[in-house]
Amino acid sequence: MSDSWQSPGAGAGAGADAGAGAGAWDEQGPPAEAAWGHTYPGHHGHPGYEENQVYRAYEGYPAQQASQDYSQQHAYPSQQVDQAQLAHQSQQSYRAEQARRAEQARRAEQARRAEQARRAEQARRAEQARRAEQARRAEQARRAEQARRAEQARRAEQARRAEQARRAEQARRAEQARGARQTPLAPPQADPAGLADRAAQADRAAREAGVPDEADEARGAESRRGRRRASAPEPEAPAEGGRGAARRTRRTVTRREAHRHRRAGFVKVVAFCAATAAGSMLLLRGNEALDRLGSPTVPASAAGAPAAVVDAPDPGRVLQVVAHPDDDLYFMNPDLRYSISAGHPVTSVYLTAGEADGINAGAGKAATTRPNKPAYAEARQNGIRAAYALMATGDRSSPWQRTVVPTKGGGHAEVDVLVAKPLVNLVWLQLREAGTVYDDAPDSLHGLWDGRVPRLESMLASGTPVKQRFSYTKDQVVQTLVGILEQYRPTTVRSQDPTPGRLPDTKRYTDHQDHFYGARFVQLATAAYAKDAKDRPHFAVQNYVGYVNGSLPSALDPAEAKEKLDILGTYAWLDKQNHCQSDAGCGDLKVSDQPGGNRWSESINYARGNGTTWLTSDKDHGLWAFKVLDGQVALWHRPGLVGRWKGPDLLPGTGMDPGVSTVTLPDGRTAAFGTRTSVGTRPADYRREVVYVVQKRPGAEEFTEWQSLGTPETADESWTSDISAPAVSVDGTGQLAAYVRDGAGTLRGRVQHADGSWGPWEKYGGSDLHGSPVTATDGAGRRMVFAATSKSVVGWGQPKPGAPLGPVTPTGLPDTTLPLTAQGREGGVRLWFRKPGSGNVRTALVTGEGGLKVSQMTDLGGLQGFGAVTASGHVLAGRTAGGQLGSEAGSGRPWERSPLMFVGAPSSTMTGRSMVSLAVVGLDARLYVTSSPDAPDAHLAPWQPVGPRNTAP
Repeated sequence: MSDSWQSPGAGAGAGADAGAGAGAWDEQGPPAEAAWGHTYPGHHGHPGYEENQVYRAYEGYPAQQASQDYSQQHAYPSQQVDQAQLAHQSQQSYRAEQARRAEQARRAEQARRAEQARRAEQARRAEQARRAEQARRAEQARRAEQARRAEQARRAEQARRAEQARRAEQARRAEQARGARQTPLAPPQADPAGLADRAAQADRAAREAGVPDEADEARGAESRRGRRRASAPEPEAPAEGGRGAARRTRRTVTRREAHRHRRAGFVKVVAFCAATAAGSMLLLRGNEALDRLGSPTVPASAAGAPAAVVDAPDPGRVLQVVAHPDDDLYFMNPDLRYSISAGHPVTSVYLTAGEADGINAGAGKAATTRPNKPAYAEARQNGIRAAYALMATGDRSSPWQRTVVPTKGGGHAEVDVLVAKPLVNLVWLQLREAGTVYDDAPDSLHGLWDGRVPRLESMLASGTPVKQRFSYTKDQVVQTLVGILEQYRPTTVRSQDPTPGRLPDTKRYTDHQDHFYGARFVQLATAAYAKDAKDRPHFAVQNYVGYVNGSLPSALDPAEAKEKLDILGTYAWLDKQNHCQSDAGCGDLKVSDQPGGNRWSESINYARGNGTTWLTSDKDHGLWAFKVLDGQVALWHRPGLVGRWKGPDLLPGTGMDPGVSTVTLPDGRTAAFGTRTSVGTRPADYRREVVYVVQKRPGAEEFTEWQSLGTPETADESWTSDISAPAVSVDGTGQLAAYVRDGAGTLRGRVQHADGSWGPWEKYGGSDLHGSPVTATDGAGRRMVFAATSKSVVGWGQPKPGAPLGPVTPTGLPDTTLPLTAQGREGGVRLWFRKPGSGNVRTALVTGEGGLKVSQMTDLGGLQGFGAVTASGHVLAGRTAGGQLGSEAGSGRPWERSPLMFVGAPSSTMTGRSMVSLAVVGLDARLYVTSSPDAPDAHLAPWQPVGPRNTAP
């Protein structure tokens, strides 16, 4: 083995030997173990070493280099540790690279999914836009179709009237021809139905107008003949042709007599037409026709037009009082916009500064925005001014004149007048707000009302011209509001709901404490104003639902809701452009994330005054109207069909809430029901109760004093005074009952006994009831009661007249907007209500045999709008988009819009069996009435105001 071993340190021939050995390995396989088996001690079994040495010897590496390679391959333990660390680091680098690539993949996946979501959102929005466009085009097509049908109906009506006129003209000419054919010897014509009397009336009218009658014509003809005889030469005696002259004379006389008979016939025809027209006017317009018979006749072309107002209504003056800047935009719009658009004087009063926490920022920036209460109050004022300017002029930057005025309470207020529309005013009282919806806050309107603080401090906005701070006691707040009422002399006062109720589970109020305690201050102020201010007009009050709107079906159609949201967007300062030139900001960024609030931009609801039974008739066809003015029930009365309207006369008793329901008792007397609020001197004295009055005898204008039925609620301080207006009806046995919705959203009622006493407040169940219930009796005399929920309508029914109400029953009707109307007809009880998000009027018939059953659900269309619908005979009427009264005077006929804007709900009643009467109280607190025959092709007569213009009581 030694002969064959060549040391790595051998001479120059080593390379050749190595090369030979390598060549032999290639041809014969590896050398024998004797030649390659020698190894250093301690390195046996390391093939890497051997392979490395052979490889390096073969390559001709020097011995030193081979030794170094050996050292590297066979390191000492410390060197092995270093290599392990290097391997570990290499492994860590590998894992870090894997993690980096995984992170890149994860981010790429996130980006891919985000892109997918973005594209899906784009597709969704595009689909929404497409559907919205389809809906818009469908709405345009529907309105175009309505307009086309209305135009067709108008043209058909014109053609019908033209045909009537043509036939009347033919009849007149035929009558003239018949009279021309009569001779002096013909027998006189019969006088049908007292035609002679009518002819005499026409003769008198003709004489007053300067038209000669038959006798005058005869006398004139005789006079003319005498003048001709006096001027003509004396005739000679007849000659041979005298008989021909005599015949000519007789023919002349005959023609003159025929002329007189033609005139007599024509006068009779005119008399008959005049008498017919006068009778129609008496039928339609009652005593107003008697006053206006001498007025010019309405042209035939105007007869088919929408019911106009003979005496154009006074627009009235609207005063709104709210707790915070934006309460009017959320809860009183679109009524506010309607009044401003119509050019009515509108003043809005803001009790508090609305400073909240002083952070004017959305949710994303609230944590990094420094609180500044005066600046935030100024920003909200700027937003309100921009919104009002937009509604009034179309330009949010339209300038305002801002001044300081002293108040009757001893403080100061800022008054802003819109320069382009000076009838639009804003009054800022700038008191401190509660700063919390429900939680205890003594320094607030709530704390001041309860007497927990003696005075409430002001919170002046940073940009206000008011520089002197002040504070008010409870009485000074009331006196401040009284002074504003005296200054603006409103005919309509709008306020928030003073009794919003509580949630049954948490006992929390359903509205902001500033909202309803502010409304209670308004109650005190209007009562003091009504009592102490003598030279003032009558005024009506309208209360508005607050936060609860968000949980109710949408009352506005899409166009009205969008208009409302756009105004709120202006207040919320969505574009953040400094159009107001204020460092505080030009709007309320706190609501900019969701300007519509909790769906508040989609609805408006009245807390009181939704009833449609305040107009009623008696057995003599007289009319009685009951509405609340000046905190008292006002009464208007028309005796009989053609009597003269009287009123308004205020029934004794103050504190009446908006909304009156009437019912006719079995003996023919009328009873009126409502609710009355008493305030008292202590917070616990605040109370609302059901009260009623009854006529002393049928047809009498004297009523009993108000009698109380109490309330089903406990004390306001511990629970609530939230009871609805009462619904009343008399069943087939003559039993009278009254029902209300209580503060827990259930039905309660009292029934009158045969001896006139009343039973206790009964619990009839139900849940989630909203608004006021309605009641009517069916053809069998069974009483039914209905109430709206946030999802549907539920009902109760008597199994037979005189029996207690049965259990609450789901009707299966779809969700409806709040106000319901019920009337007994067609053997059952028919309901009217509106479709949510549309304003269309719907109706359904409910029968009571074997339980409540609903049928004939029908969509009647309409002119959008919101609020209650009144129905009597063939007439339907309710508020339209724009705020005016709309009416349908027959099934399938187009809806018509009147110029009247009104408070609360309209009311209608049947007068006898053939006449429908309809009434509203305008924003000028004046009663307006119209009527129509109960016939399919009838039209409403022109609206008539009752009494003089509303200036002072």
